[in-house]
Amino acid sequence: MKREQQQGPKQLPMVGWFDPGQLMQTAVQVFVSTIFGRHADHRLIEAVTQAHETERPARYPAEGDDPEEFWFDYTADVGDGWNSTYAVAFWISREQLDLRDGSGSVHRTRRGRFLVLGGDEVYPTASRRAYEERLRAPYETALRKATPSPHVFAIPGNHDWYDSLASFSRFFMGGKNLGAWQTRQRRSYFAIHLPHRWWLLGIDVQLGSDVDVMQERYFRDVALRHIKAGDRIILCTAEPEWVNEKIYANIDEAYAESTLRHFERTVLKPHHVSVFVAGDLHHYRRHEEVCRDGKPPRQKITAGGGGAFLHPTHNAGVDKLTAGGRTYTRECAYPDENLSTRLCFGNLLFPLRNLKFIGLAGMVYLFTALSMRMEIPPPDADWTWAAKKTCWQYFESASFTFWVVSLLGGFVMFTDTHSRLYRWAGGLLHGCTHLLATFVLGWSTLFAARALGAPMAGFGRLIGWYVLPAVWIFLAGGVIGSFIFGLYLLVSLNVFGRHANEAFSALAIEDWKNFLRFRLTADELTIYPVGIDRVPRNWKEQDGVLVPDDDKAAGPRIIESRPIIIPWGPAADEQHPGHHSVSEDKGEDLS
Repeated sequence: MKREQQQGPKQLPMVGWFDPGQLMQTAVQVFVSTIFGRHADHRLIEAVTQAHETERPARYPAEGDDPEEFWFDYTADVGDGWNSTYAVAFWISREQLDLRDGSGSVHRTRRGRFLVLGGDEVYPTASRRAYEERLRAPYETALRKATPSPHVFAIPGNHDWYDSLASFSRFFMGGKNLGAWQTRQRRSYFAIHLPHRWWLLGIDVQLGSDVDVMQERYFRDVALRHIKAGDRIILCTAEPEWVNEKIYANIDEAYAESTLRHFERTVLKPHHVSVFVAGDLHHYRRHEEVCRDGKPPRQKITAGGGGAFLHPTHNAGVDKLTAGGRTYTRECAYPDENLSTRLCFGNLLFPLRNLKFIGLAGMVYLFTALSMRMEIPPPDADWTWAAKKTCWQYFESASFTFWVVSLLGGFVMFTDTHSRLYRWAGGLLHGCTHLLATFVLGWSTLFAARALGAPMAGFGRLIGWYVLPAVWIFLAGGVIGSFIFGLYLLVSLNVFGRHANEAFSALAIEDWKNFLRFRLTADELTIYPVGIDRVPRNWKEQDGVLVPDDDKAAGPRIIESRPIIIPWGPAADEQHPGHHSVSEDKGEDLS
């Protein structure tokens, strides 16, 4: 233990999402959580075990807080690589932070009284070790002590649910602290009563964009007994459903009926949600309601830049959204669409960025070549002979037929699209490209062996005709197959707007991170979207804290031209009268 403390925290690299071992582990976790997680809902267990307790919302300001000016912070999708996660933790932990906006103005901000983690607290999958190494270690290193101690609240994302919420519950509901940030919640969802008649609600949508019955009952009770007429609500969820609904509503029934609209209509009605905040997509993007009646427009903010690999912002068709009779337009994206498009070209270097994937692609190419039953061509054979021999294998060899059909079926299933025609066309084209590459590579290798006059007898024949061609097909096929795969991701995203997750997880970009800083006063809510264009690659110890030691790194700045300001006061209250709640608020003072 002493040796580990002397060496400092383990600075883990970004997750290699296309490493064969990681692919297998993630696939197993997703399968298990999909089959069992939805049928063994841990939230119901929480609700049953705490049914006897009086659940009251957390309440701020606490003793010692400034009642006139209140700050809190938000970040999501943390716990991937050390550099990206720690960079966000480091800047969030600073007691004061001066931020320059796009117009050149400097804004002095303060560390939040509490921090909200908006989902996916660890990557690649949840476990006790992952939470300790990828979440707790960077935040504890950034801020070990503070007076008063800030608090932390968290909602789980899909990666937290991969172990049925066991590790999340042990950490956030088991009384552990995140460095100086103290945990205070007893469920995977929460309600916080903020000063100046604002509320922060964090909902848990599990794996299928679902809010369970007990959770609905909890928030319905909060809305009825505690939220007063005219109070404003900030609603945090693990997924930006307003974006996912636009992209996937036609192919995924989970997005056909909006969970958020249902939650507003049946649970919170008639209270007004002013700001929606979500992670899951690892970038910053803000949609603003189009208002023509002078009312403050609602904001829908995606801010999943807490440490995970960057997601693209040039998704097709999300500049304008409609939901519940309201229209929203995209006001800002970070990084901007042009830069995001250029970054995608990094997939042309897919083999270099994902070296371990070469082995997987090489094995697929080698097995495909073996299933074709390739052999050293006779002296008079040409490419026509090779093509005929390969085609006949489809009819003569059941193993070859099964392998090809399975391979093509896998590529069809992998294809991410809303169009069934495109799924089949794109998947088959992608798969056939790899089959054609295997055909050309395999037979070229054997024709070359014949031309070089490989030894015809004994051990030399084994090496020259079988071992060396197999090794070459494995190595060359791994590189060629990886390149084709990267090219497919590039074309899919930049031309058709699909495979955003796969195309950018392959790049594992640790820059362009972001978090949100909120400021509440009697007159307005101000949101500071903070961006870090380039995170430090090196750190040095200074006064017991690791500080940036990288001249190329960028400091934090306000992403937009100016902070987002939502007016508040009697005038706004008159515009949104709401209704009277049945009892006075008696929240839990977290002093």
